[in-house]
Amino acid sequence: MTVRPPKALSPTFSTNGAFSVLEYELMSERADALGRHGLKVEKALAALAALKPEATSDLRERLLDDASDAVWAFFIQREICGLRDSRDAVLRYGIPKEVVARLGIVRRK
Repeated sequence: MTVRPPKALSPTFSTNGAFSVLEYELMSERADALGRHGLKVEKALAALAALKPEATSDLRERLLDDASDAVWAFFIQREICGLRDSRDAVLRYGIPKEVVARLGIVRRK
């Protein structure tokens, strides 16, 4: 009696296999980009949290703008990855309401 491996484990040389390899690489790159954006959000929120109460309002505004830009880019990357609901990210990262209120605002320089 011979035993054959399941078809799912046998090598395929069709275009479907090439597509799945490409799709795997794209998913890997999306996940990596999401991680990089998450680190930027953490850094921006940490800078905002470390702000001293006696700091100037201009500095606070700049840090709020930087944090909102980082969170906005992070949310866009999450949507690219198929994660549509951002409420869990707001809770997990502890994103302040001040930052959420500024999301998507285009500032003139």
